[in-house]
Amino acid sequence: MHIPEGYLSPQTCAVMGAAMVPVLTVAAKKVNKSFDKKDVPAMAIGSAFAFTIMMFNVPIPGGTTAHAIGATLLAITLGPWAASISLTIALFIQALLFGDGGILALGANSFNIAFIAPFVGYGIYKLMLSLKLNKVISSAIGGYVGINAAALATAIELGLQPLLFHTANGTPLYFPYGLNVAIPAMMFAHLAVAGIVEAVITGLVVYYLQKVDEENILYKFSYRLRGDNR
Repeated sequence: MHIPEGYLSPQTCAVMGAAMVPVLTVAAKKVNKSFDKKDVPAMAIGSAFAFTIMMFNVPIPGGTTAHAIGATLLAITLGPWAASISLTIALFIQALLFGDGGILALGANSFNIAFIAPFVGYGIYKLMLSLKLNKVISSAIGGYVGINAAALATAIELGLQPLLFHTANGTPLYFPYGLNVAIPAMMFAHLAVAGIVEAVITGLVVYYLQKVDEENILYKFSYRLRGDNR
């Protein structure tokens, strides 16, 4: 799901980067208002978790790979605004130090992975809870839908490139495949593999946190699992 350097036009990168500025601005204000200083390490743990889980790639038929991102899980445990910051930090480190996603494409990758995924996933999680499903199943469904929403956004951004940016004779300047190729390719990988991995990881961790909570040794910030998300 990480968009590499050179796959998006500079104009697209600029627009997506600009779109993330108000998101991160609001996120910083929300977190500064609702989090104590002692809660900050929880966000660092969230960044480390996201960074680690995104490094494990699952092979996909056709010679490519996909991976989980942990976005919905962080949104459930930290709140979606804090999750957005934690995921953006993980993406920045990956792009800067490991070349996993382009520096210029950081805004687009953050928009997809650190904004769409946690907020959609968290919204679905809350919707499932309102339908009286338990937290584990609700979180798994949220994780599945969240990562696939981000994958769809990524596919659309890539698929629009040859339509918007090409030479006079129609040769694409950046990503060469249109929506008819980008969307099926991206969605197959995530609907069939990465989404399931994301759902399983999210559900299992939420289940574990609930079990630990029953023994009164759950981290303080995990009270959000009981519905008190900020």
